[in-house]
Amino acid sequence: MRVLVDLNRCLSYGQCVFAAPSVFRFHGAESLEYDYAPADALRDQVREAAAACPVQAITFSPGDHA
Repeated sequence: MRVLVDLNRCLSYGQCVFAAPSVFRFHGAESLEYDYAPADALRDQVREAAAACPVQAITFSPGDHA
């Protein structure tokens, strides 16, 4: 799985951090960091994080792109 966050669109609401803390986290007050290639076991959490993002800044490709 590949995850992409449009950091120009992201407004640091943090909904992704709550939905998928193993994938998304804040570095400092407002700087979002994330795992670009999380394990497939986290697919549901990533899907929830993308759905929870108020500005729809998160996209992901569920296929295996090794």
